[in-house]
Amino acid sequence: TLLWETLGKQFVEYEQVAPFLIPEDQQRRLLELLPLLLKAWEQSAGVIILPNIQMLASEVSKLLTKEIKRNLNDKPAEEARLALEQLLQQKEEAGDGYLLLKSVYLLSQTDLRTVWNIIGSGLPAALMQCLYLFFTIPLKKTSDDRETREDDAQTQKMLVKIMLNMYKEEQGVEELLTGDKLPSLIIATSSLWDQCSHSWKVPTGRVLRTISKAQTKASIVYLQAVDCIKIAVQNLFTLADALPACDVCEAASIVLCFVKDSYPVSSALLTEFENNDGYQLLLKILLRCEGLQQNEGDPYLDEILDMLTCLTTCGKTELKVSGNIVHPQLPHFDFERTQSSGMTVKNLQPFQVLQSIFQRSNDQLLCGRILTAIGTIWAWDRVNFFLLEWTLQPINQFTDIIHFKPPSVQVQFFRLVESIVLDLSYVPHEVLKKVQYLIKENIMPFCTLTALQCLLSMIQKDLLFSDIFRDSGLLGLLLALLRKEAKILRKSAGTHLPGLKEGTEKELNVVMLKMVAALTARSVRNTVVLKDYGMVPYIKIFLDDECYRSATLSILEQLSVINYEEYMSIIIGALCSSTQWELHLKLDLLKSLLRILESPKSHSAFRTCSGFNGLLSLLSDMEGALQDPPSGQWAAVGQNCILELVFYTLQGITAALHLDPVNSNFFQRNGLFEKMAEDLGSLGCFWTGGKRQIPVSLERKRTFAEFLDAAFCTSEPFPAWLKNCIWILNFLDHMVKGTLHQESYFKERKPEMGEESRDDQEAPQDQAEPPVAFNRPGNKLPASAYMLWEKPEKKLEMRDCTIVHAGAVCVMVRLLPKLYKEGHAQLSQEIQCALVDHIQSLVKSEKSRQVMCKSGLLSTIITSCQDAFCSDSHPLHLPLTRVFEKLASQAVEPHVLR
Repeated sequence: TLLWETLGKQFVEYEQVAPFLIPEDQQRRLLELLPLLLKAWEQSAGVIILPNIQMLASEVSKLLTKEIKRNLNDKPAEEARLALEQLLQQKEEAGDGYLLLKSVYLLSQTDLRTVWNIIGSGLPAALMQCLYLFFTIPLKKTSDDRETREDDAQTQKMLVKIMLNMYKEEQGVEELLTGDKLPSLIIATSSLWDQCSHSWKVPTGRVLRTISKAQTKASIVYLQAVDCIKIAVQNLFTLADALPACDVCEAASIVLCFVKDSYPVSSALLTEFENNDGYQLLLKILLRCEGLQQNEGDPYLDEILDMLTCLTTCGKTELKVSGNIVHPQLPHFDFERTQSSGMTVKNLQPFQVLQSIFQRSNDQLLCGRILTAIGTIWAWDRVNFFLLEWTLQPINQFTDIIHFKPPSVQVQFFRLVESIVLDLSYVPHEVLKKVQYLIKENIMPFCTLTALQCLLSMIQKDLLFSDIFRDSGLLGLLLALLRKEAKILRKSAGTHLPGLKEGTEKELNVVMLKMVAALTARSVRNTVVLKDYGMVPYIKIFLDDECYRSATLSILEQLSVINYEEYMSIIIGALCSSTQWELHLKLDLLKSLLRILESPKSHSAFRTCSGFNGLLSLLSDMEGALQDPPSGQWAAVGQNCILELVFYTLQGITAALHLDPVNSNFFQRNGLFEKMAEDLGSLGCFWTGGKRQIPVSLERKRTFAEFLDAAFCTSEPFPAWLKNCIWILNFLDHMVKGTLHQESYFKERKPEMGEESRDDQEAPQDQAEPPVAFNRPGNKLPASAYMLWEKPEKKLEMRDCTIVHAGAVCVMVRLLPKLYKEGHAQLSQEIQCALVDHIQSLVKSEKSRQVMCKSGLLSTIITSCQDAFCSDSHPLHLPLTRVFEKLASQAVEPHVLR
């Protein structure tokens, strides 16, 4: 504060005596104040506390202007350039020029009024002269040491900062009109870019861009009067042939800034640019940018493209077009009510440059940026799409050549096409016809794949596209292509033939199947078309390949709407013909079957197509699969996967029996519950030994629900065979109640990238379908990808419930003596007792006992548990007798008791 007070007093004294001093003494007295100013500024952390700072700024700026002019006066350019550098450069002892420069640098960063005083000193024109010399005349250094370079950089930094602070004000720009260096410098950037001072290129560009943004009516008239833009464009035409593309972009972007930024004030410079083939210049320059590497030429290439994009809105009159809207259109589309935001296309010439570049170039970087620019124009105003498409037809024309472009450009283009529907709610029928032709020709498989993915997203948006693509012939085209691929698959029959599709072409089949699935979903008419084409035998061929399976099942499930018998015949047939180790195929088929069995109308078709026998055969195929420890090929298959297959098989049977007396009677009458018990008993976790079970005294006695909790919800170790037995019994318990088909025990986690897929491994995925690129055979899921879900005790509610499928209780009773493992006599007998008690709890009510009795449970107890039932000393004798007595009280026919 003391330093500022001292400086303030000294400056007041200077102001008082200055009028009476000769110029040399005035200058000396003012220069003596500057070291104090710099010291005070350094010690006050850059904060200037001076009441008459504007006057100080004015005096110092005038003196700096005077010194610059004195050093420039009547000197040749190179000599003047050297003199300026010596004036402004920092020396061992700060010279007058450096003190003045640094003082103005500090003062120009204060308030706006101070900057205006600096501008009024004549400094803007003087510094423009300096900048012109520094840019146009590269100085030959006699010394190139590091210290000198650092001093030059510091001087440059202060000069540029002062100019930026002055020229961002309109007053600062208008001060430049007193000289001729502004147009000279603009023209110099367009002609001397390869000969100028390299270190001054970027600073000069920054300064000129700042001036451009502050243009006034007077400055535009001034530049127009000297043909500045005209000359610059002519120079750039020459420069475009001589320099690398990135250098030409940098020079051209400066000139284009003045054209674009001046338009809100006056259209004069834009008119001059257009009248002198400015757009042809930009087309020439941008086409030369082909082959540039990523980031090479940035940000100047982007800047030119951005400005070119902005120029599309620079026009005096609105474009008026009346498009012929082809129907049908989406219900909520109404062009007449499309509101304009004001950022509409009014100038087609700059857009024609963008369009021509895309048509003439196959460069990935350039074409990608053109598409980005088009997307930006559409985003400004929804009307812009229609204004452009109904005049220049860019998207329509681009579709004809898109297959020549790099893959990334194809992806970007079809996302743009997709946005027409998704964002604008408009159906571009002409474009879609060309996309369909592109698919038919299939010149580049990746392009065809990307086009199909684009159309797929449209189908998923609205059902209208199911009709559009059927009537256009796309559905028929896809069916013909799939028929051809199915024949190849059938011919290969699991072998690898040289003609088999891999990579992109295989993904193409996946997307075509998804397209057909989407087109038939909720469209009976399209499903009938598929059937009438005779495609059903060919579609089912795709079931064998996992990457095709999800979409294929979706198609077949839609087929069930018009013919349940045909669907059931295909699925049951595929289940029965699958090999013992195709567990993931079986799981996918079962899950599809469950979705269809939700409809009661499908139950009859399931029965007549031998569905019950087909599902039970799956259990037979898994004989020994749950042995502990696992043996043979089952050792390579996770037991959770096997258990999951058991679960979905029993779910399918339960779903087919649900509220269907005919199916229930068929299942009971044909002894299929007995077959189920036999198949479950042979899985390997139940005891099949011939030795007689030796009774033991129990140290503890847990309920069935407690066993579930102990086995899966606590840290108590349980052998794997017992866990598997308990889960199967739990499945059967829910089957008894008729709720198994509504349960969900298996939660599947999405595999990490790089992990193996489920082939020959654990259980199948039952989740949102992954991207086509990763849904391929050979990717395997680890065993940890499948985990039992939810606490079992929540599933097992001990209450008197309605018995829906009494035959399932008979299955549990038949498995009761098989709940045994040598070496685990205590645990075996405890779980047996828990199961008997649980069965007893199921027959509490008179109604449930009647149902059980009719199911043949009495004879099942006698035949299956003969040892326990007939031995007074067996731990199960008493509880089994109680169950028998309860049931016997309901047995009305004597022969049953006999």
